[in-house]
Amino acid sequence: MATFLLPDLGEGLTEAEIVRWLVAEGDVVAVDQSIVEVETAKSLVEVPSPFAGRVETLHAAPGATVLVGRPLVTVAAVDREPVAVATYREEEQAGSGNVLIGYGTSAGAATAGRRRRPRGNVRPVAPAFPDPETRRVPLVVSPLVRNLARESGVDLRTVDGTGDGGVITRSDVQRAVAVPGASGERRVPLNGFRKAVAAALSRSRAEIPEATVWVDVDATKLWQLRASAPAGPGLIAYVARFVVAGLRQYPVFNARLDTGRQEIVEFDRVDLGIAVQGARGLVVPAVVGADTMTTAQLDGEIRRLTASAREGRTSPAELSAGTFTLNNYGAFRVDGSAAIINHPQVAILGLGRIIDRPWVVDGQLCVRKITQMSFVFDHRVCDGGTAAGFMRSVADAIEDPASAIARL
Repeated sequence: MATFLLPDLGEGLTEAEIVRWLVAEGDVVAVDQSIVEVETAKSLVEVPSPFAGRVETLHAAPGATVLVGRPLVTVAAVDREPVAVATYREEEQAGSGNVLIGYGTSAGAATAGRRRRPRGNVRPVAPAFPDPETRRVPLVVSPLVRNLARESGVDLRTVDGTGDGGVITRSDVQRAVAVPGASGERRVPLNGFRKAVAAALSRSRAEIPEATVWVDVDATKLWQLRASAPAGPGLIAYVARFVVAGLRQYPVFNARLDTGRQEIVEFDRVDLGIAVQGARGLVVPAVVGADTMTTAQLDGEIRRLTASAREGRTSPAELSAGTFTLNNYGAFRVDGSAAIINHPQVAILGLGRIIDRPWVVDGQLCVRKITQMSFVFDHRVCDGGTAAGFMRSVADAIEDPASAIARL
């Protein structure tokens, strides 16, 4: 008999929420088989078992929060692998963050013993209170959604789902909760993700003396370049390429501030964070090594990260790797934003929607594709002249993309 404790998931996280069990009590599991999907403040993570045997007890129900070091699952008739278990214990105690990847087992053992339950087995669950007069059965996949509805007193049969095929999402329940009840108010506790966001944004605003500059940019030529090759890279990939070039010219913005040693730490590599509004909220996964990529490569990686973030599947490593952030808030059909710097970074560049506006070109009034670009920076690392220089380098590239690309 052995009890598996929730391991250190890395990144300083101290708790996780059970999303769904991938095994049931009585199931036989193998070493390194994924047994549970948990939600941390960073992302969704599948946790593998360091033991082989029969599942005796699942110590937490879906929707429950488990602290690191607390019991997760008990396995009976355990077939221990001494090297694997010992390595796992050492890594867990050291807080290496590697405990979720193989536990130090050999590739052969991990591959031969892996038996996953297919995700397709997860089906919408009917309510626990059947009503012969009900008009429909609510479509709910996530245990977190059911738990939130139960805690908030929301009858899922009254909620319209906005997910694929009418599936009810967490935001659907939260909207239902926001509707005033008989008492005039409802309270929704912050989940782990919102707590982490609140802490990070509060720290950024408390510690960083930020300043903002902005400029209107004529993006007509970039728009035309994109339209000339519909199957080519998207607009944001071109902007990302120009941002990387600007960071090479102004490396002070691809940096962090070491307040203890009073030093600006500039990074050799650009890991470009891309702000994405995902299923769990706003996240910023990073294109690692963006400075080594072509525009087409940037486009492919940005699309992959965006899709992964919207599904809540971005890894903690991708979410913490960024050295600079690019925020395309124009996707929400807004023109500007006073963004908050993603601590411990020192700057963030935002791009508004591109729309037709009157513009003067060579003394003539005409209609052009105009966007507003805003740049928020840590005033401790540089002054406004440096920020303006970086902004103009990106803006000039957007206004004359062919020439900019030829120089890259």
